Amino acid sequence: MSDFIIRQGGSGDFQTLLDMFDEVVAWLAGRGSEGQWGSEPWSTIPKRVERVRGMADGPGLYIAEIGGEAAGAIILGDRFPHVSPVDEPEIYLGLLLTSRRFTGHRVGSRLIEFALAEARERGIGLVRVDCWAGGDGDLQRYYEGQGFKPTERFDVKGWIGQVFEQRP
Repeated sequence: MSDFIIRQGGSGDFQTLLDMFDEVVAWLAGRGSEGQWGSEPWSTIPKRVERVRGMADGPGLYIAEIGGEAAGAIILGDRFPHVSPVDEPEIYLGLLLTSRRFTGHRVGSRLIEFALAEARERGIGLVRVDCWAGGDGDLQRYYEGQGFKPTERFDVKGWIGQVFEQRP
């Protein structure tokens, strides 16, 4: 299982993404982090199923594979409306999702490296991402460990988030 690739995603990856969300939600709930994405499988919530369908159908989706199996996903896109705009071009990580089955393979790190390389290739000097700012802080520490610096916090109906940035 050492063959690691990142390929362009698309609508055919809908079920793969949905399965990964279900897997990650179960893992998060198991560690007491329901505040991030809830505790119910996304595949049982029609609104979330449609959200994932939009991710699969939209631009900027890339799938990481190890040995031909989906190991993670990233969306390189535009910032969300709840995040303050910047006055320069940027790549915004609209999703970073990794399968727990591939823990230890640096899937998230490799997807972030891919995003930073894309930014450099496109001549873009800013990469941003946001994450849930609740729980034990592990997610925030993860992004800091990947070289991101915290910038602003936001609140979307009680869901507290943290924006991070990195200059490639």
